[in-house]
Amino acid sequence: MPPSKKKSPARTPPKRKRVYKKPLNEKHIIGFLFAISLVLTLFLGGLLTSLALLKIPDIRTIAEYQPVQASEILDRHGMVIERIYIENRTVIPLSHMPSYLPQAFVAAEDSRFYDHPGLDFWSVFRAAINNMKSGRRGQGGSTITQQVARSLLLTPEKTYLRKFKEAILAWRIDTLLSKDEILHIYLNQIYLGDGAHGVEAAAQTYFGKHARELSLGEAAVLAGLPQAPSRYAPNHNLQAARKRQRYVLNRMAADGYVSSDQARRAFEPPLALTGGSRESRGVNGYFIQLVRKQAEKILGISLNRAGVRIITTMDSGQQKQAAAALRHGVKTFFPGKKEVQGAIVSIDACSGRVRALTGGLDFNRSAFDRSTQARRSAGSLFKPLLYAAAFEKGLSPQSTLIDSPLSIRGGNGKMWNPKNFSGRYYGETSLREALVRSRNIIAIKLLQKVGIKRVQKLAEKFGIRPPITSDLSLALGATGVSLLEITAAYSPFVCQGKYAAPILITGIARNDGEKIYRAKPVERQVLSRSVAGDMKGLLTEVIGEGTGKRAAGLPAPTGGKTGTTNENRDAWFVGFTGQRLGGVWLGHDDNASLGRGKNGGGVAAPIWRDFMSGNN
Repeated sequence: MPPSKKKSPARTPPKRKRVYKKPLNEKHIIGFLFAISLVLTLFLGGLLTSLALLKIPDIRTIAEYQPVQASEILDRHGMVIERIYIENRTVIPLSHMPSYLPQAFVAAEDSRFYDHPGLDFWSVFRAAINNMKSGRRGQGGSTITQQVARSLLLTPEKTYLRKFKEAILAWRIDTLLSKDEILHIYLNQIYLGDGAHGVEAAAQTYFGKHARELSLGEAAVLAGLPQAPSRYAPNHNLQAARKRQRYVLNRMAADGYVSSDQARRAFEPPLALTGGSRESRGVNGYFIQLVRKQAEKILGISLNRAGVRIITTMDSGQQKQAAAALRHGVKTFFPGKKEVQGAIVSIDACSGRVRALTGGLDFNRSAFDRSTQARRSAGSLFKPLLYAAAFEKGLSPQSTLIDSPLSIRGGNGKMWNPKNFSGRYYGETSLREALVRSRNIIAIKLLQKVGIKRVQKLAEKFGIRPPITSDLSLALGATGVSLLEITAAYSPFVCQGKYAAPILITGIARNDGEKIYRAKPVERQVLSRSVAGDMKGLLTEVIGEGTGKRAAGLPAPTGGKTGTTNENRDAWFVGFTGQRLGGVWLGHDDNASLGRGKNGGGVAAPIWRDFMSGNN
């Protein structure tokens, strides 16, 4: 029989001790809540204390973004010809940028800009991995918002404390401003090399155009600059800039802003960079210097702090022609003589608007403006004013005087024996013949007949500043004038007797477009129409058959007058073609002679013709 199984005794579960819980009373609840409140208070207090110790800047200044801006000087067509600044910046809205310009910066600098809250932890992690692989700090994880915080509110030091502040500020900025507002600040604040802050200043600096005019390829160049502006600046390292441009275009294609085809086509054209500020200043410097002086007088403040746009009368094409014609003329007529200087001005006769003004061969070498600051004897350029006064008194081109030897006792008791340029005398001579041939003796006798005071008063009406010579040498132009004022003085002969004072500034506006100054033209009737018509006809004959023959050949009706002072110290020509006035002066700053045969008709007139025809 199988052995019987013994039943194991039943195991009784251990008895549980009964735990009695005391019900929470009101005191316990209050104590618990007090403890939690204390912990939270200590935490928040500690946090606030830490933030206070960190000295986190107030971000409200960003919402009121109003940085110091450059003042811009524009030509008559709106092209910027000079920027004057403490910090080279012009703030423009996003609406004044092509859409692909901000897109290029987002693609290159912060592709998740529209998705993250000011901080992009994935980018930070990716940058850290790449830096570990390369063994150096080659990449950063800063978002566009962090760059705004760093630029406006923090110092550029590279410390963990600054990065922590930057992160806090970026998050706060992202909650305060919209993405477009942040992008607006960034694109106007970012440093882009060569002294340019913001995309408008950079577009002007590198490409000589407004940001709204940038091509896709040019926008990509600018977007490639924030990483290392000095390394990628196209005017310093074109190869590196092109390499960076390709990277930006590829990023834009990858993010869907442009197609691969568009990116490829944008990269193909060579970059058309500006010639540089030094070259531009050499051509435009004298005009800009005079505009700056006048604008600061109008505004009562230095232009580098004004932040305004000054619209000028300059025609940049004529300005380049003036500089080229002057240099070419001096090189042609005075080879190897570096000390010879000159000046050229061009004016719309009936409005007084100065289209070109160059006061020397190179502003970079000498800022002394010989078109406005130098006052030289006018020579025979003054004779048309004398003849106009005579005709106003009742004489006519057909009136005659005797061209014969003349001897006059001066105020010092010495005798003055003036002569004609040819050294000959021509007997009875009409005033027409005398002006066309520039006869000195007839001019002196005419001044005796008309009266010095009458001629002085007329000259002042013509814009010649006193003091004006008070003796008979005035007939031969022995009074100091500037090239600009004597050129403008010929405007009544072209404009039916009306004088128009020279104007270089037509208006001044703030960068937001608010007008703060508008020029009021100074015009006055100084001659009768009949006398103005007679004078215009005589000046036309000067070029046709008189001393100004070398200025002939232009298609429009042309007239003018030569001027030469004693020993050929000054050579002048002022004339008109259509309603455009031009003036040329040549001489030495030390008043030395230009040399034998270097007179107004021989050297100034052909330079004038070269300039007015645009053949230079």
